[in-house]
Amino acid sequence: MRRGFFARLAAGNIKKNGSTYFPYILTCVVTVMLYYIVKSLSLNPGLEEMAGDQTLISLMEMGTRIIGLFALIFLFYTNSFLLKRRKKEFGVFHILGLGKRHLAKTLAWESLYAFFISMAGGLLFGMALDKLMFLLIAKIVRAEVSLGFFVSAEAIWSTVRLFAVIFLLIFLNAVRQIQVATPVSLLQDSQAGEREPKTKWLSALLGFLCVGTGYYLAITTKNPISSIYIFFIAATLVVVGTYLLFTAGSIAFLKLLRSSKSYYYRTGHFISVSGMIYRMKQNAVGLANICILSTMVLVMISATSSLMIGIDDVVNSRYPYDFVVYSREDTEERSEALYARVRELQQEQGLSVTDEVEYSYLVFSAMQEGNSFRVSRENVLLDADKIVNLYVITLDEYNGAAGANASLSDGEILLYDSQGGYNAPSLKLFDREYQVKAVLDDFPGKGLMAANIASSYFLVVPGQQEMDAIYAKQKEALTNIASEPDSFYAFDTDAAQEEQRAFAAALLDLMQNGELKGSPDSKVDADAIYLKLYGGFFFLGLFLGVLFLMAAVLIIYYKQISEGFEDRERFSIMRKVGLSRREVRAAIRSQVLTVFFLPLLVAGVHVAAAFPLMSRLLALLYLSNTRLYMACTAVSFLVFAAFYVIVYLLTARTYYRIVSR
Repeated sequence: MRRGFFARLAAGNIKKNGSTYFPYILTCVVTVMLYYIVKSLSLNPGLEEMAGDQTLISLMEMGTRIIGLFALIFLFYTNSFLLKRRKKEFGVFHILGLGKRHLAKTLAWESLYAFFISMAGGLLFGMALDKLMFLLIAKIVRAEVSLGFFVSAEAIWSTVRLFAVIFLLIFLNAVRQIQVATPVSLLQDSQAGEREPKTKWLSALLGFLCVGTGYYLAITTKNPISSIYIFFIAATLVVVGTYLLFTAGSIAFLKLLRSSKSYYYRTGHFISVSGMIYRMKQNAVGLANICILSTMVLVMISATSSLMIGIDDVVNSRYPYDFVVYSREDTEERSEALYARVRELQQEQGLSVTDEVEYSYLVFSAMQEGNSFRVSRENVLLDADKIVNLYVITLDEYNGAAGANASLSDGEILLYDSQGGYNAPSLKLFDREYQVKAVLDDFPGKGLMAANIASSYFLVVPGQQEMDAIYAKQKEALTNIASEPDSFYAFDTDAAQEEQRAFAAALLDLMQNGELKGSPDSKVDADAIYLKLYGGFFFLGLFLGVLFLMAAVLIIYYKQISEGFEDRERFSIMRKVGLSRREVRAAIRSQVLTVFFLPLLVAGVHVAAAFPLMSRLLALLYLSNTRLYMACTAVSFLVFAAFYVIVYLLTARTYYRIVSR
């Protein structure tokens, strides 16, 4: 064969298959671009200077790993559409005299073209948009940006290396499929899936059980600690169940519709139901993928946007006071000396104090079973729903901090529940049962609980003697992991932000360099910290949301094209046997609408079921504003649904054009 024959043949193949090949190459370009941008940001020294720490850089590094893994899986999956559409073409080439070795050379040239176009376009656009993304992060975290343009050679090399491996694996997989196939099987493979699939009732039932169990876990899990690992269990069950329901459950449902004679034997229903039954076997996985990707986009965008919008609520919840100083001294006298020194610093700095609270407490973990609290070293993660934190303080400390005048008899306690659900008349701790005299509606310094993800209780005991007895018993039960009494001093101020920042710096210097040791927290510094953290989450959520959305759109596009080619001959026959063009289009519309919007509907149900669990996961990040998260979820779904409709209108036009030929 003439030199350069396979290179020209490969270029011609790409051009002739432009309707399927060009969207694939465009996807590769965008994936390369996104990976390069996030990788470059993770290596940009300006990001650390802007943030002041490694928070944003760590998030970008996590993003590169997620995008890299997703690129491998997604490009493999989308290439399978290309390969399936072109197997008939390869079969023809084989019959005309091209051997499998020649087909492999052609595929090699096609892979090289796709690789170089993807790398050139992706890196070019990535470098062009890198600075824009850097400015966007700076805008999100309200930071100043230094001048200059950063190009990372390491990011370029990392991108080239990753996608070279991905394209090589895709090429080897394509060659493998051709090598094991016969010319006849290549010619017939593009029509695979036309035989009626069998009803797999067991798989359908298993899918229903998996999804139902995942929903149950998401809705019933109450403890935020449990939410961490329950989320992965529930997500896995829902993903597996979604695939089973789409592959087996959808076929079972369609056959139930077919068994209903009053519904099935109508022109539109007869055509659409029978058509969906015959091709659901091969399209079900694509529909399930669209559903899962849509769910991921909705969950990611709604969660990260609610964190970003609700950052003030987060900071106010986590830091109810403007400043807090935790004592790290061993004795009560030295702790009092520390707080006295902080008050002196307030006067030195001219900081006006509007409200303050101070008390000592003992905190330790316990396992709750009803009104009984068991303290043991054997607390395990599997019992995370039962783990609670107990804060014990004396009546004198409570009255002084709350400005109250409460009284308690021996064996009585006051109780404050962070979840607000304790209603038992008594509480058993160690070997003693206490009578709950009152359940408090509020508690001074309850912001301490915000730092703990487990449910928390404040127990007010009659006096120091009872406090010492509880301390000794928890020391005996927990041995070397037992807690020691602690204390804190918190106060508010009406000073301006700049004055608060100056005082926070002076307070930190006092804690680090003074003779008395303590740990300071300030709301003004926390605001900047959470802004960087949630800003990074928001930026990464938008980036990954765009990536997953692009994946869903491409799968939808390929699904419409595949179905168009498969349905063209079938609808041509229907027109020949008497169906009008209007009836054919109505049947097509009914079928496409049913299949196309099913993933969106199921994704909406998934998001609704995941809402309680996601709310508790966000509570771990101190976002307790459920209404805000609900609003962000609703808006995200409406925007996504509108975009989904636009994609449907555009891809349906392609489908109609193919079918009408």
